[in-house]
Amino acid sequence: MDMDFSPEDIAFREEVRAFLKDNLPERLRDGARRTPGVFVEPDIGMEWHRILFKQGWVAPHWPKEDGGTGWTPTQKFIFEKECALAGAPALAILGLRLVGPVICAFGTPEQKARFLPRILSGEDYWCQGYSEPGSGSDLASLKTAARLDGDEYIINGSKIWTTHAHHADWIFALVRTDATVKKQAGISFLLVPMD
Repeated sequence: MDMDFSPEDIAFREEVRAFLKDNLPERLRDGARRTPGVFVEPDIGMEWHRILFKQGWVAPHWPKEDGGTGWTPTQKFIFEKECALAGAPALAILGLRLVGPVICAFGTPEQKARFLPRILSGEDYWCQGYSEPGSGSDLASLKTAARLDGDEYIINGSKIWTTHAHHADWIFALVRTDATVKKQAGISFLLVPMD
């Protein structure tokens, strides 16, 4: 297997390096050093998010038709590696890497139109509602229940360990919508405003 970069990949790497040199402010590098890991402070991560959004590079792993870059796997690797080498802050993973791809794959056209542009632009910040008191991350033990009332769900229950919930506009939550089936079934993925 040939592991060398192609001339096109080398040119792409140079483009990424030049972009990072010109567009990654030192204050964001400093912020990334102060809060390492995937849950960088939201103001730092979201400023970087908006810079990448303006360039069209914020969601390289999304399908091109949903706002992704259309990059090859090698280009995605180069981009991630160069961002890490440059000290770029981590992006908020919950919108871009968790709920966004689910909407890309399973969302209706209306859901895609409503949510994807706001995730891409950084307009909406997301948190995750999986874990619960008494069951931790054992998702088969979910107690939070939702029942359909007209066009909306009424949700009753509690979630814990919802990182950055105090910053979030939306939460994607796993809730039990059918208690009559096996405990690993009857679970739905709901998008809930945090207001």
